[in-house]
Amino acid sequence: MLPPTTYCDAVAGMEPDSLHRIYHDTAYGFPLHDDNELFGRLILEINQAGLSWTLMLKKQENFRKAFGQFDIEKVAAYTDEDKARLLNDAGIIRNRLKIEAVIHNARKIMELKQEHGSFKAWLDNHHPKSLGEWTKLFRKTFRFVGGEIVNEFLMSTGYLPGAHVEGCPVYEKVLQQKPAWLDT
Repeated sequence: MLPPTTYCDAVAGMEPDSLHRIYHDTAYGFPLHDDNELFGRLILEINQAGLSWTLMLKKQENFRKAFGQFDIEKVAAYTDEDKARLLNDAGIIRNRLKIEAVIHNARKIMELKQEHGSFKAWLDNHHPKSLGEWTKLFRKTFRFVGGEIVNEFLMSTGYLPGAHVEGCPVYEKVLQQKPAWLDT
């Protein structure tokens, strides 16, 4: 038997209450409008690098607690003591580069908010772009953001298509939310 080719295929046989099925059916590909939730998704995507998404789903509430409920302003104000706390928090990924990237990125988002009004407005202002253009922009703006992280972040938040295949029952639900990629 061949392995599934899409996330939709992968979750099709899973129990409705499995972490992947819940994420697939209620979050993946759906547009996010709240800056803190967009930031939270970016945190998870950065921390997933080199690890499994299953681990991120298991630890997502730990990340939410560790990073001040994904409050951008709080995280932007983190000190060396906060970094030390995070490096000792077994509930998250204790990787110095990823932790420092999250704090740096929160500070960059604060700057973007001053110029554009919100993180979402900054994303909207740059939409549409190809994945290559988005990746170049993200690398210029943020830390620890390669092509795969940028792709998954933008697909999972509705800026790039591909989160769901057309035959997936969730595809129509995503379309009803009018993801940004529909405007391309």
